[in-house]
Amino acid sequence: MRRALAGCLALALGATPVGVFLLLRRMSLMGDAMSHAILPGAALGYLAFGLSLGAMTIGGIVAGIVVVLAAGLVTRASVLKEDASLAAFYLLSLAAGVMIVSLRGRNLDLLHVLFGSVLALDDGSLLLIASIASVTLFCLAVLFRPLVMECFDPAFLRGVSRWSPVAHYGFLMLVVLNLVSGFHALGTLMAVGIMILPSAAARLWARGLPALLLLAVLFAFGSGVAGLLLSFHADVPAGPAIVLVCGLVYFVSLLAAPGGLLVARLPVRHHLES
Repeated sequence: MRRALAGCLALALGATPVGVFLLLRRMSLMGDAMSHAILPGAALGYLAFGLSLGAMTIGGIVAGIVVVLAAGLVTRASVLKEDASLAAFYLLSLAAGVMIVSLRGRNLDLLHVLFGSVLALDDGSLLLIASIASVTLFCLAVLFRPLVMECFDPAFLRGVSRWSPVAHYGFLMLVVLNLVSGFHALGTLMAVGIMILPSAAARLWARGLPALLLLAVLFAFGSGVAGLLLSFHADVPAGPAIVLVCGLVYFVSLLAAPGGLLVARLPVRHHLES
């Protein structure tokens, strides 16, 4: 439980800010696609070396980068848009990954790869997750201004700065790295949950970007703590419990936040004018 708590903190600090920028760039579903794209690489690492942290990590990173580059190439060389090419590649990646794991593994191994095991984090996994979170925070600090400009006006950034391709592809690399980090704790199917759900909930409360980033991290870590407690006391799987708590925070925010469903329908009382 202590290792799981430390892993949730590292994921909240690293993966959730990346999810905020995915949300602002209207690329939330791309995070889901990329979480499936890393599966065949992780599965090949598992097939060759078993449940090896290094092999599955390197395989997942390589597979994610290959899918990003392949989707970009198809988008530039054909009439297909980026969403269509990503959807095609992530569906093929998911099917290939499940097939690879099933060739030599058992159902338990397949469940471990797809859904993770946050309560089984060891020192090596924690060190990997913390290292990726540290690299992510450093890169976000360096690329903060170009990333913000690309979120709101990418054409302007391309016109005034040479940092546009660096910000774009560097950010995609951060997405892949943090999905691989989340894969070890939550599995490929739910790693994107701790990136997107707290970010979407925070977007309903916060107006400015610094407040949005801070609130998203707090929501993610709080959901991790609550999910672990729920897992311990109700004897349910920890990974799904964490993501479901993230979903609960999102739905509560959707109803109660200033930008949510209920508050937006309340009548506005104007002050009397003299």
